[in-house]
Amino acid sequence: MDKLRLYKEIPFVNSPRNFMAQVGPFLLSMYEQHGSLFRSQNPFGKGEVLYMVGPEANRFILTSNRLKFSYYQGWGIDGRFEPKFGHGLISMDGQEHAEHRRLLNPSFSSAATERYFKDISCVIDQYIANWRHKATVDMYEEARRITFAVIVNLLFGSTDSSETEALREVVTHLIHLGETPISDDLYQESIRLWRSQLEAFIKQKIEEHSQQASPDDILSTLLLIKDSNGNPALTHEQIMAHVNVLLVAGHDTTTSLTAWLFYLLSQNRDYLQRVLDEIGAILPGHVEPTFDTLKQMHVLDNAFSEAQRLYPPIPHGPRGVLEDFEFNGFLIPAGSRVFYSIIATHLMPSIFTEPTRFDPDRFAPPREEHKKTPYVLVAFGGGPRICLGINLAEVEIKLTVISALKQYRFELLAGQKIIQIYAASGAPYKGIKMAISPF
Repeated sequence: MDKLRLYKEIPFVNSPRNFMAQVGPFLLSMYEQHGSLFRSQNPFGKGEVLYMVGPEANRFILTSNRLKFSYYQGWGIDGRFEPKFGHGLISMDGQEHAEHRRLLNPSFSSAATERYFKDISCVIDQYIANWRHKATVDMYEEARRITFAVIVNLLFGSTDSSETEALREVVTHLIHLGETPISDDLYQESIRLWRSQLEAFIKQKIEEHSQQASPDDILSTLLLIKDSNGNPALTHEQIMAHVNVLLVAGHDTTTSLTAWLFYLLSQNRDYLQRVLDEIGAILPGHVEPTFDTLKQMHVLDNAFSEAQRLYPPIPHGPRGVLEDFEFNGFLIPAGSRVFYSIIATHLMPSIFTEPTRFDPDRFAPPREEHKKTPYVLVAFGGGPRICLGINLAEVEIKLTVISALKQYRFELLAGQKIIQIYAASGAPYKGIKMAISPF
């Protein structure tokens, strides 16, 4: 047996100055030069991280050896999530995560999403109807308003629009806090300021919902969950942390994917026409979509898959290493920081034909490039901890596209620099602005 090589022997590469705008191409080029393991500066803070790139690395971290890795050390601390939003599902490990995931799963199952379907449609239609008063829209900002309004509605029930917008401002400030350099004192003070406002809102909602008899929304459901002794299964502090996580994860990544899907369709008119033809065939005239008819829209579904491949909302998954492990002939010690690279895997020419080209048919039979090798399409993660809201996100994005395409024509405004900028998550640089006109 060959002797294992040491961590320090793994190639170290310097990230380019424009790393946040070139994450995918850079990491792919490093993979092509150095293989599936290489080290670089930690983009979230001090020290360095180990990049593990490729489908086998994804499988190793997401499934076969997942208990060797810590979300708390990755998203919670390195990703700066826990100081902003508390100890929720995204930063839990091991048995604690398994138990809390079990409690939250029923609120995000396919059956639950079907139950929410009319409420989601109603919120989306209300926002998109307002576009008739606009000549141009920023698709990213409009998508953020829609997705945030949807998750607020599902969490708390009907909520005043001004209250929703005020809460969105608070959450948005917390998400982006620290992405531009500020002193540690100002950073900590800003967290205290914005988090206190967020917690005050959630505490008020918990108090209001504690008096309700029937679970009409997710918060009520969480409050009504009992343990084996008939006592509340979750404390108010735990519920608050879970709600905080759901407010962020339930809209931020969906926002990015929605905006990019509109952009890709606007730039690929032949495929857009195919989507329009599919919508017209399945939902002629004023026929409204249903949970079942959405499943029939394979042309739109493939475009959705291509959008998440080209512009995954999260570029890589951060983890802390809990115990030593071996991978590709190297010994990786406990205490290391690891990123499995989502975006580099999505751009591999050995997996995806002409990977930088918009080609949704790669997901259709007989090609189905994503099925030939496991763990090559991982925008929503994979394995037992695949994104809790994947069903909800897919339905929400497709409903938004359908509602908009049935009412408006779109054209990208000239003179924009359309690129994805990544921090912990991705967003289009200065948005995606489009001229719109109603039919």
